[in-house]
Amino acid sequence: MAQDKTGTQVPADIAGLSFEDALAELQELVKRLERGDNKLDDAIKAYERGAALKRHCEAKLREAQLKVEKIVLSQDGSVGTEPAKLD
Repeated sequence: MAQDKTGTQVPADIAGLSFEDALAELQELVKRLERGDNKLDDAIKAYERGAALKRHCEAKLREAQLKVEKIVLSQDGSVGTEPAKLD
């Protein structure tokens, strides 16, 4: 397991995925599960991976939201370009 910048625990192979790649894989998993042609053990594994992909996508979105909020909420009330400190 790896930990992303927001502290979310995800498998190492998922932690390295971009938001777009993780979302695409999650969408494919959902399609396969909806078809219902998986064995039960495979479906459970797919569900677990899908849950990890979902957590990763949510963490990436929170990270992006923090960056945007930092830009919008500068100290003097004006729009700034100071990067958010996420570490």
